[in-house]
Amino acid sequence: MSLKCGIVGLPNVGKSTLFNALTNSSKAQAANFPFCTIDPNVGVVPVPDNRLENLAKISKSKKIINTTISFVDIAGLVKGASKGEGLGNKFLSHIREVDAIIHMIRCFDSADIQNVNPNVDPIRDIEIIETEMKLADLESIQKRLEKNNKKNIDEEQLKILKIALECINNDDDILILRNDFGKKQLNQSGLLSIKPRIFVCNVDEQSIHTGNDYTKKFIDKFGQENTLIVSADIENQINSFDTKEKKNYMEMIGLKEIGLNMLIKKSYQILELDTYFTSGPEETRAWTIQKNCLAPQAASEIHTDFEKGFIRAETVSYDDFISNDGWVNSKTNGKMRLEGKDYIVKDGDVLNFRFNT
Repeated sequence: MSLKCGIVGLPNVGKSTLFNALTNSSKAQAANFPFCTIDPNVGVVPVPDNRLENLAKISKSKKIINTTISFVDIAGLVKGASKGEGLGNKFLSHIREVDAIIHMIRCFDSADIQNVNPNVDPIRDIEIIETEMKLADLESIQKRLEKNNKKNIDEEQLKILKIALECINNDDDILILRNDFGKKQLNQSGLLSIKPRIFVCNVDEQSIHTGNDYTKKFIDKFGQENTLIVSADIENQINSFDTKEKKNYMEMIGLKEIGLNMLIKKSYQILELDTYFTSGPEETRAWTIQKNCLAPQAASEIHTDFEKGFIRAETVSYDDFISNDGWVNSKTNGKMRLEGKDYIVKDGDVLNFRFNT
């Protein structure tokens, strides 16, 4: 499945610098003035997974294919975006196309980098973005609930829109919708305010380990669970090095994990995703699926015909595949199972699908 995360925030908070670091590119212009990014930049990044190499060695695969994640660097937003201020309309339309939102927040002082606001205040900055998304949702909902448009909306979507409207008008938490409706139904609503989000506090080098006063205040209000502390400048420096230099530099500054890995892990958590593998002489490959995905739907990630003609899935857990040195010994030692249409695929499963064409 295709996974897309949009990097959003006010102008000059480090979005393009982070994007270039994550995608190991320089396609996003990063400069010291507002609205440096106008059209969104898109970078497709392989998802690191050490399990792939281990599987490939056992299967003697000719190639390894990682699953991927797309990052989108979206133009900076300002107060009034929902009414067209700055690049607001473009910004908001681009957010609708992503699966998750990465909120980039300025948590550093610098006289050299312009700030669209008079001071650094990450809580205020997030509230600006959240408010503009709610206002955009409000306008969208009101238009869709007009008499002429209402007849084109099914009952479930009508219910979602009416509850969302009530939440916005009463300043209630719109995320309560997640309690009563599935992810597919909510995605169909097109609402910005209910998209899963990650908060990235962009800090200076001195704050990458313990944070600073800005990050502490932010975490006190928004919590630690979906908040990451990252230095976009440091990430960009790391990606300019070769593998050995990168390792040495990270050891020197005491950085255990790069921002890309942290963001991918967090994205998989908030979007409730798992990974399964196929492995053989030709290739070892990773596939991204929703948690609690049934075997036929997992098979459809390879090809829709696999789901239509699904018979059984030969299934071995990753640990069993490795400890039994591949398919043959896993089967001989009773670690391979034949699973049917009701089997829920687990993270790390190694699968071989049987199907009719």
